[in-house]
Amino acid sequence: MKVEFPTDLEIARRAKLIPMPDIAAKMGIGPHLLEPYGHDVAKLKLEAIQELADRPKAKYVVISAITPTPLGEGKTTTTVGLGDALGKIGKRATVAIRQPSMGPTFGIKGGAAGGGYSQVMPMERLNLHLTGDFHAVTAAHNLLAAMIDNYIHHSLRDFPIDLHSITWRRVLDVSDRVLRSVVVGLGAPEDGVTRQTGFDITAASEVMAVLALSTSLQDMRKRLGRMVIGLARDGEPITADFLHAGGAMTVIMRDAIKPNLLQTLENTPVLVHAGPFGNIANGASSVLADLIGIHCGEYLVTEAGFGADMGAERFFNIKCRTSGLAPDAAVIVATVRALKVHSGKYRVVAGKPLPPDLLKENPDDVLAGAANLRKQVENIQIHGVTPVVAINAFPGDHPSEHRAIRELAEHLGVRSAVCNNFAEGGDGAVELAREVAAAAEEPSTFQLLYPDAATLREKIEAIALRIYGARRVEYDPPAARQLDAYEASGFGRLPVCIAKTHLSISSDPKMKGAPTGWVLPVREVRASVGAGFIYPICGEMRTMPGLPTTPNATIIDIDENGDIVGLS
Repeated sequence: MKVEFPTDLEIARRAKLIPMPDIAAKMGIGPHLLEPYGHDVAKLKLEAIQELADRPKAKYVVISAITPTPLGEGKTTTTVGLGDALGKIGKRATVAIRQPSMGPTFGIKGGAAGGGYSQVMPMERLNLHLTGDFHAVTAAHNLLAAMIDNYIHHSLRDFPIDLHSITWRRVLDVSDRVLRSVVVGLGAPEDGVTRQTGFDITAASEVMAVLALSTSLQDMRKRLGRMVIGLARDGEPITADFLHAGGAMTVIMRDAIKPNLLQTLENTPVLVHAGPFGNIANGASSVLADLIGIHCGEYLVTEAGFGADMGAERFFNIKCRTSGLAPDAAVIVATVRALKVHSGKYRVVAGKPLPPDLLKENPDDVLAGAANLRKQVENIQIHGVTPVVAINAFPGDHPSEHRAIRELAEHLGVRSAVCNNFAEGGDGAVELAREVAAAAEEPSTFQLLYPDAATLREKIEAIALRIYGARRVEYDPPAARQLDAYEASGFGRLPVCIAKTHLSISSDPKMKGAPTGWVLPVREVRASVGAGFIYPICGEMRTMPGLPTTPNATIIDIDENGDIVGLS
């Protein structure tokens, strides 16, 4: 008889949560540093950073992955499972993750609280409004947008800004394709100046990236103020502080800057803070959460978005550059499914069933996609960090396919472990915990990929050639002019965050494995001066997702008892 595995929501409903002061006590944090948001969520006051500063630092572990399929390979589930498993082997661990966006929650991917028996609780609150941080980002971002259009309306005759240079759009935490390109100011003259603009999803806001990279309230104030929204007619950058918007934006963000404290199903402390977009921004949880968590136990386990070519590279060269923290080990999540896709034989489409042949036992297909794992291991090692391969097991996998991945890892000279924590909780990741603990004890030789003093072109080319495996970089004429302008404006010392597809190490989502000999095309370059990085755009980037044919929203509802149903 077939046994049905419970849904994530059903598992979450059975959770036995403990009071937040008890969770904080596990981290050595007193109740005076907590701001309760109900009985199962709290915010941490930033005073915790100074109060904990004299304590020993935890081992710092980042979770990354091979290049994923559109379905994702379970980085958050592995992050949570590793945090719980470290507790199983007698280690005090804290987990740090991003907050999920409600766009994907109601769209195609579902929530991002982990899965199965490796989840963050309370699952419903985490996947929905939590403490309102996303709404604060949305409000602060859109206040600046309103002040831009207000300035245009009242100062059109002597308006110093080149209207065509304005890059600041509006944001919402929904997936809504019809808002990608809109016209504002239609109607009477008092309704404003007509111009074309658009909407991005809130996770793509530079305000979100600022939240993730700020080191204090005053640092956030400076970053918000120096965000560039366009250019003057003489080519000089126009900032939020030029419009006197930075102060009000900071006031809106005053509570959002405090990290959120939650717990796993097994009562491991979890810091949840910020949710920057992984394609065009840093794609990792906040520096502030890590500055607290690094002094709260023996291990701090955090996550970086997408594959090691994107999430880990940005984690190392943007987040660690800002925080000053150095990772002790990295986990690369690999799945049988994704490695088979990297063989080039299969195509996975979100919302459609997996190809039947993909589910058949075939270790040769797994090994045919090995080039991607090999390159992602190298991308971690380039930064002087010891990698561990976590084989995230799915029910349809075969032991021979797991053995193939382990043999590959052994050939590469790195540790590996099969993880069954989705079905078994922390117990299913104990082997991974032991391997990570061993890796973290090795001497750390962490190094950044490029120095601050390198030119923007040198930074782009270091990533393209060393991390992506490109042969060279080609700059469209507008991109070349933008790079020259940013260097002339004094932005050349900023790190770079290359905006490209997450479905390939290359800039072409159709190229699987670890392609070489290709050329990275840089068609445009933008500046997130407030967040503190320059982002070259390579390919088409959708910053406002659309809903699928049948969105998750169609099955999410409230039952007769007032409980949520359908959330995943």
